[in-house]
Amino acid sequence: MMLRPRQKLFVERSLRALGEHGNTLGVAPTGAGKTIMLSATVGEHIHRGGAKAAVLAHRDELTAQNLAKFRRVNPGISTSVVDAGQKSWGGQVTFAMVPTLTRQANLAAMPALDLLVIDEAHHAVAGSYQRIIDRARDRNPDCRIYGVTATPNRGDKIGLRQVFSNVADQIRLGELIASGHLVPPRTFIIDVGVQDELRAVRRSGDDFDMGEVARVMDTVPVTDAVVKHWQEKAGGRQTAAFCSTVAHAEHVAAAFNAAGVPTVVVTGEMPEGERRSVLATYARGEARIVVNVAVLTEGWDHPPTSCVVLLRPSSFNAR
Repeated sequence: MMLRPRQKLFVERSLRALGEHGNTLGVAPTGAGKTIMLSATVGEHIHRGGAKAAVLAHRDELTAQNLAKFRRVNPGISTSVVDAGQKSWGGQVTFAMVPTLTRQANLAAMPALDLLVIDEAHHAVAGSYQRIIDRARDRNPDCRIYGVTATPNRGDKIGLRQVFSNVADQIRLGELIASGHLVPPRTFIIDVGVQDELRAVRRSGDDFDMGEVARVMDTVPVTDAVVKHWQEKAGGRQTAAFCSTVAHAEHVAAAFNAAGVPTVVVTGEMPEGERRSVLATYARGEARIVVNVAVLTEGWDHPPTSCVVLLRPSSFNAR
C-alpha cells in the first residue's frame, strides 16, 4: 500500500522519536488514516531489527480492524491475536484485546516485546493499560511505547505525560481539508426548542447526566423533528446517529423505520456477535442509518458514512 506524502512524514517522525526517546505519541484526526500510519510505523520498526511487537485495542471491532489493515500494509509480516477466542503470541506482531490481556494468566504469558503500540492512546493512563505497560517494561526495560490518537486531551484532564514524554507529529483537520484529502464539513444546528433545558443538564463525573439528557431529548416531538430535518438535509446519506440512552436509541430508530428509512441500533449491551452482525448490515447498505449509544465513538471505520447526527451533548463539544 502506498502512503500519501503527509502519512509518510508522520511515520518517519514517529520512528525518529521512538529512536530518540523510547516512546512517542502521534496525533491525527479522524480521516487521516491513523491505522494505516500506525501499521506502517510498526512494519518499519519490525523490518529494521526483526523485533517483536504488540498492538493494543480495547474492543473486538478495533482489534479486527487493526489486524486487517496491518496485513494490507505489511503482507510479509506474521501476525497473531490475543482475545477472548484465541491467545497466540506466535506472530511477529500480536493484536491484543486489553480486557483479555490484563487477566493475570494472560499477562504472565506475554513475551518480551520490543515495541508496545497503543491505539486510541488517550486510554494509556487507565489502570488496565498501565498493568500491560508495566509488564512489558518488566520483561524488557528497553521496550518502546508508541501511541496514536485523535484526542490527546482526556475528559477527566489526566495528562498522558506519564506514558509519553513527547509528541512525534500532529496532523490537524484543517491541514487535510486544505490539501484536499478531506472534504470541509457542513454543519446544521437544528433548533427543536430544548436548548435552554439542555444547558441546564447537570454533569455526572466527566460527562453530562445521560438520564437527564434523555428526559429532554427522548420525546416524540423532538424525534419527529429529527426525522423531518434529516430527510430535508441529509438526502438519504448513510448516517451514524448518537443517542443518550438505549431507550432513546430504540425510539429514534423506530421513528426512522416508521418513516421508511431502514435503521439499525448498536449498543454496548449487545453480545459481540450480534453487534458485529448489525454493523455488517449497515456496511452492506441494507440499513441507511445506524443509531448507537457510545459504541461508535472511537476507531470505527466506514468511509461511505457521510452524515453524523448528534442527539446528545458532549463534554468535549460543550467546552
